[in-house]
Amino acid sequence: MKTRDGENRAVADRQDFGSSDVLVDELFDTTHRLRIFVDGRLRENGASVARLRAMRVLARSGEPLRMRDLSDLLGNAPRTTTTIVDSLERDGLVERVRHPEDRRSYLLTLTEVGARCYVEAEELDGAALAAATGTLNPAEREQLRALLGRIREAVAEGGE
Repeated sequence: MKTRDGENRAVADRQDFGSSDVLVDELFDTTHRLRIFVDGRLRENGASVARLRAMRVLARSGEPLRMRDLSDLLGNAPRTTTTIVDSLERDGLVERVRHPEDRRSYLLTLTEVGARCYVEAEELDGAALAAATGTLNPAEREQLRALLGRIREAVAEGGE
């Protein structure tokens, strides 16, 4: 449903029931919309943000990973990671191989097709993010990064 100003009702509801700080609500809303935007671009070629993140970790790790390690690196619940890996395996992009020293465990690695799909998805991701942030000039980008860094530091000091 649309509101008077054309805003999606779900977005308006999130803002009505958000946090006690409108800035925080705007940060969450921006990241949510950005994820939807990038996911839409990736889905045109059968990828998604979640699948790309998993492939990125596997591609950059330099060695096959256990499911638990992949889950930790992604910051996902183990069940979420299993679902992502199952879909990547079903599509021939990831394979599970027996761990050479622990026969109860499997290691995850990108297949040859998975490595090619990863490169293509990274290109799509880069183009989508460039389109999303293209209205910011270099000085604005640096300013935003600095401000976000200050917020991360404040949270890290109080939460870790």
